[in-house]
Amino acid sequence: MSQRAFFLDRDGTINVEKNYLFKVEDWEWTPRAIDAIKLINNAGYLAIVVSNQAGIARGYYTDNDVQTLHVEVDRMLAKFDAKIDAYYYCPHHPEFGNPGNCHCRKPHPGMFLQAQADFKIDFDRSYMIGDKLIDAQAAINAGVKPALVRTGYGKASENDAASTLAYYDNLYEAVAELLIDNNE
Repeated sequence: MSQRAFFLDRDGTINVEKNYLFKVEDWEWTPRAIDAIKLINNAGYLAIVVSNQAGIARGYYTDNDVQTLHVEVDRMLAKFDAKIDAYYYCPHHPEFGNPGNCHCRKPHPGMFLQAQADFKIDFDRSYMIGDKLIDAQAAINAGVKPALVRTGYGKASENDAASTLAYYDNLYEAVAELLIDNNE
């Protein structure tokens, strides 16, 4: 049986946008992000982070730094009985050590496809929430329904977005509305 998922961008969507964030002490949740993740969990959807982490390719931090941060995020969420089911991130950048065959960097759908293989996710019944147009494009490329938030870079990109894209003030509002629309 296939599962449903909310794919979530990390920086600017779950946490406050801080360029090349990798230190736990710099982590700051966007408004009601923990509540949003808990809603996802309670509705029976997987909560899956898909994030471009070009700071690795740029040499600003390491793969281990990102994994350490995610372990700490999991600990923070556990205090509220919430969880991220999996983290997928692209360590590549087109100008810094690009392997030339990267299919994971958004807007490519590689991270989505890996999550689908790992969890048997039904893309037709899943969503992607992010703050950039490349998040929406990655969702479309994967066959997942896109939604954007006005946190992070979202407000700045709203004027450039197609009128068919749904925008919400923050992650919580997006999740709550999408669940209501699906009678969850």
